[in-house]
Amino acid sequence: MSLLTSLASGTTGLSSASAELAVVGDNIANANTIGFKSGRAAFEDALAQTVIGGTGQIGLGSRLQSVQKLITQGALANTGVSTDLALQGGGFFEVKGTTGDGRNGAYLTRAGQFTVDNTGYLVNLDGLRVQGYGADATGTITSATGDIQVGNASSAPQATNTVTIKANLQADVAVGAPFDPAQPAQTSNFATSVTVYDSLGKAYQPQVYFANDGGGTWEWHAMLDGSLIDGGTPGEPTEIASGTLAFDTQGRLQTEAQTSSFTPIGANATAIRFNVGESLDAGGTGLGGVTQFASPSATTFVGQDGYGSGELTSVQIDKKGTVLGVFTNGQTRALGQVGVARVAAPDQLERVGGNLFALTRDSGDAVLGAAGDGGRAFISAGTLEQSNVDIAEQFVRMIAAQRAFEANSKTITTSDQLLSELIQMKR
Repeated sequence: MSLLTSLASGTTGLSSASAELAVVGDNIANANTIGFKSGRAAFEDALAQTVIGGTGQIGLGSRLQSVQKLITQGALANTGVSTDLALQGGGFFEVKGTTGDGRNGAYLTRAGQFTVDNTGYLVNLDGLRVQGYGADATGTITSATGDIQVGNASSAPQATNTVTIKANLQADVAVGAPFDPAQPAQTSNFATSVTVYDSLGKAYQPQVYFANDGGGTWEWHAMLDGSLIDGGTPGEPTEIASGTLAFDTQGRLQTEAQTSSFTPIGANATAIRFNVGESLDAGGTGLGGVTQFASPSATTFVGQDGYGSGELTSVQIDKKGTVLGVFTNGQTRALGQVGVARVAAPDQLERVGGNLFALTRDSGDAVLGAAGDGGRAFISAGTLEQSNVDIAEQFVRMIAAQRAFEANSKTITTSDQLLSELIQMKR
């Protein structure tokens, strides 16, 4: 009977309008949820019945077909927190662990509110570990995927191999007594200090003494107290390197020669090269290091390539997801790389709460890779992706759903009144 059909159709309309309101309400409630992807209710008409004794069909109302996920890019907001990550493009972060409801497994998320836990792993706020690639002790990213451990790292020391000195030696300084290792300050014309490190990361500060031998030639000696040298005598200056310099009449370094033997106590022996510039005889300009001009002797630059051990102070993450550790000794090293997962049908993922999605048969498998590769999104550190909910649009949909609910309720009311009159007629 058509009146009964109208009641059924009105009821389905109420159900559809209620479902639309539920979807809109969920979207509005998550308008400020990081990485949230809004939903959209899709409806379809119900199976129609054929009119008996006539032509055409009468519909049986509507029903909810699906709640579609809208996987569109949300706006990025700066936070300044180095472990806050956002994806600029397609893809998801992958995390593994146990969720708040006790489910254990791998999940996808667009919410990049990450931090480092007390065991040094990069995790989300619920403690699930971010997936990606590890790095070896030299900072080389490995191909194996897994949890990313970035905390509790340290930087091993490196012994000094090269000391670079840029200075000028006064050309007209008087030639003094021959250099005496026991009295280096009194038998030299100029001195400068340098810092070097042994294989254990211990710092030393040898003095480099320059003595004018006349005729444009100089000798230099790097000296340390004997108490610091294997086999040395405490209180007695001990030579760890020495050399000779010869300059042409324009003050350019013509030739240079040197020897080195540095064996600190308890550490490996190291032959430290003192870079005093490229001499003319070696094909250089003779002006890039130590020169001999008439101006007073002075050091303009001293540097070396060694460093002590260091502890991790902070991490930085680049757009490829590489996690760089910054250490107290001034060194940086890759500690791992955050991966980005691609899914064939991301709108078919299952919401499991906690800003997480689970794979389904319809979504396909997640394929983890490096950010920016294979169409994957780049990573923006220090930012978070906001919800893609448009509040204005949601209010429009809410009003439309409200009107649809009121109209369907009117259909039910009218059908009920007509049925009442029909019953009264029979009586």
